[in-house]
Amino acid sequence: MTLYQKLKQYGESDYYGFHMPGHKRNTHFMEEDLPYGIDITEIEGFDDLHHCHGILRKAQERAAAVYGAGESHFLVNGSTVGILSALAGCARRGDMVLIARNCHKSVYHAVEMFGLKPRYLYPRKAEEEDSVLSGRIDPHDVESILKQYPDIRAVMIVSPSYDGVVSDVKGIAKAAHRFGIPLIVDEAHGAHFGFHDYFPENANRLGADIVIHSVHKTLPSLTQTALLHMNGTLVKRTRVRRYLHMLQSSSPSYVLMASIDACIHMLETRKEEVFDHYVQNLETLRSRLHGLTHVRICESASYDRSKVVIASDGTMLSSQELSRILLDQYHLQMEMTAGNYILAMTSVADTKEGMERLAKALLEIDKQTKTCQDSKKIRTEIPEAEQVQLPCWRDDIAEDERRSVAFEDCAGGISLDYAYLYPPGSPIIVPGERISEEASEMLCQYRDAGFSIEGTEEENRIGVWING
Repeated sequence: MTLYQKLKQYGESDYYGFHMPGHKRNTHFMEEDLPYGIDITEIEGFDDLHHCHGILRKAQERAAAVYGAGESHFLVNGSTVGILSALAGCARRGDMVLIARNCHKSVYHAVEMFGLKPRYLYPRKAEEEDSVLSGRIDPHDVESILKQYPDIRAVMIVSPSYDGVVSDVKGIAKAAHRFGIPLIVDEAHGAHFGFHDYFPENANRLGADIVIHSVHKTLPSLTQTALLHMNGTLVKRTRVRRYLHMLQSSSPSYVLMASIDACIHMLETRKEEVFDHYVQNLETLRSRLHGLTHVRICESASYDRSKVVIASDGTMLSSQELSRILLDQYHLQMEMTAGNYILAMTSVADTKEGMERLAKALLEIDKQTKTCQDSKKIRTEIPEAEQVQLPCWRDDIAEDERRSVAFEDCAGGISLDYAYLYPPGSPIIVPGERISEEASEMLCQYRDAGFSIEGTEEENRIGVWING
């Protein structure tokens, strides 16, 4: 069976996705079709993304107007290329950058690729006692670190996080701007922000200097499509544009760009109708899920309500068991299974019937499970760790200076590996950190619970620098 045949077979099945992409395979939602017949290259009359002056330039200008940005750029290599270009454009090799420690792995890859010196900023602990999610980035913490390290050249945060935690972007932007430093916001999961008061405002209108949106995550656009926005005068825009030219494909897909433009056109012409219907469906779903008595829906004031987070801690069900029942018995595919919760991603393209299927399934499962006082709670917040400057590029460290150790024995070592779950792709351990007891314990917990740890050279082991 070819990949196309398998995809076609799946597309014709009754499986329903509570995961990205945001078009939800709903072929009736958008008016535009995107078949092979429109897959072209740079030909006369269709402009060139890398030197646009016609239809693509106008399309990007419409995107900027919709999002309230100074300028916007189509990304066909996902948000990753936007993050790489933003950091490379705002800091030079050897510069120090302040990075929220819960950022996506692409941020850390940018640090390695461009020779930046990271200083990490940790989210605060969640305010809710029973929260299974991590907390927000605090503006006061940003200001405190910027005072302590005057050589920092850019601030990078993620908001909302993969599981929907929203930080005070406006306050963080003000803190960064007091030091004349640009704020980059990975708002990949917030492309729907600012189009209905049910959701937070988007970061362009809150003072961020660069904002990256994955339109394919929460809006009806094809996978791999994203936007990079630039605002204000603190960013050297020509540098960011230069890196976009270097890092984006020199043969950008017109099908992908057409899907971005179709999505922007929908936001221009159908925003009220689409979002009113979406919010009504979400509110109905959440109202139904408030009837859960064992598993529970997680909500807080600093949370994106497009994400439906269901916690199973305190019950006989693990998050993996809950996700497997939803898939096998109800044909509902979740976006993410984490330590003690599952994440269902919703979008404007979700149907009323799909939302009802999820509510009905969770209520039925809830009736069949029981509470359990002894259920283990797996840590989710990233543990703080001491940063250590590696003597050279980590791959150049001599073999006699490195050792591979089991997760149980890695505490105290200087890591040469990443270690993360994917999704969400936020590293538990980063190269150049002294591994804490908490991080070692966290890796063991995830492994023992059946999760796959990615980023390491060897399974269930971490490479460490023995001279650290």
